[in-house]
Amino acid sequence: MTSLAIVNARLLDPASDYDGPGAVLIEDGVITRVEHGAAALTANRVIDAAGLCLSPGLIDIRVRTGEPGAEPKETLKSASLSAAAGGVTTIVIQPDTDPAVDDPAMVDFIQRRGAALNLVNVRAAGAATRGRDGKRMAEIGLMHEAGALYFTDGDHVIADSRVLSRIMSYASAFNALIACRPADPWLSEGAVATSGELATRLGLSGAPAIAERIQLERDLALVEQTGARFLVDQISTEAALEVLARARARGLEVAASVSINHLCFNEIDIGDYRTFFRLDPPLRPESDRRALIEAVRDGLIEAITSAHTPAPAEDKRRPFAEAAPGAVGLETLLPAALGLHHEEGLDLLDVLRPLTHGPATLLGLDAGALTAGAPADLILFDPGAPVVVDAATLRSKSKNSPFDGRRLQGRVEMTVVGGRTVYSA
Repeated sequence: MTSLAIVNARLLDPASDYDGPGAVLIEDGVITRVEHGAAALTANRVIDAAGLCLSPGLIDIRVRTGEPGAEPKETLKSASLSAAAGGVTTIVIQPDTDPAVDDPAMVDFIQRRGAALNLVNVRAAGAATRGRDGKRMAEIGLMHEAGALYFTDGDHVIADSRVLSRIMSYASAFNALIACRPADPWLSEGAVATSGELATRLGLSGAPAIAERIQLERDLALVEQTGARFLVDQISTEAALEVLARARARGLEVAASVSINHLCFNEIDIGDYRTFFRLDPPLRPESDRRALIEAVRDGLIEAITSAHTPAPAEDKRRPFAEAAPGAVGLETLLPAALGLHHEEGLDLLDVLRPLTHGPATLLGLDAGALTAGAPADLILFDPGAPVVVDAATLRSKSKNSPFDGRRLQGRVEMTVVGGRTVYSA
């Protein structure tokens, strides 16, 4: 039996709301003992954490890669290496590959390929419609059996309400989770920024905030009709948060995720057409950013994601309206999120909960907690260590990081997956 003990750590466990000294014993890839307070544990290998923070590994439910179909952008290996360096122990790959992940064979390919890398846990989200065309329901039942964690067409909006209603009704029969981006496709068509004075001054086509609210109202009406489990994917406006809160009050089983970019940046950051801030959904006004932070604090948002979207330089260094949307974020997710603690006053447990226990509960994973019997997916980090982001050194094949040159706080010292050390600073 192989064993590892991490002692003299500051345990941060959002699942039990524990923040204090302790130690963890790992045997054969599983947590077998968690001690609160000072404890001496014996094992084949003992690591003295010297007061550093030990928490469950991060779970990122929205990661895009280029494999298969566009490997020069990102491969499963480069994404996994980035995740390990960022303290992300589980990544959920989006179905917008080529071909799309719309049948059980593709789900199996993604997960087998990820497992063969022996780095982080790689899981797949299945497409809700065939080819993500928004017209014909994909093989959701078979993909669910193959291990797909949820179903989504990603950034493609399923505009046909009848199609989405059928998908929700079918998925509810086996309690599968459906995720949709709330964006009215007609109000949002061609938009590269959020509507307002700044977009007008810069001459950029903008999408009004109401486009998100309108689509969310439609989606939630279908949830109420079908009884489906639903994830609001990448919520970004205060008005949509109000709609979400009302739906929760009516008892609907609705969760929400937010991109770390929308918690850290606002529309002003696009400045003089800085394309690394060209995102989808676009960056919003500061009032929306503040509302999103409060929603994280209050637990209205279950998951913070990196929204990792690799794009090579030739796709980003173009006129703003022509640049590919998206940003890489696996390696910067933790220090960026810790900014909510250092700068916005959120408790560390409240920051970590939507990065660990929240997404684990949402997706039915047995991870995200420091408890006996859970998989030993852990990170050891220094929350106050200064970090200067240098995009050129990121492990992702694409370097399109909006945090390039930023000074952040929070350095991952070690990442453990299944009891194996997959990254060490």
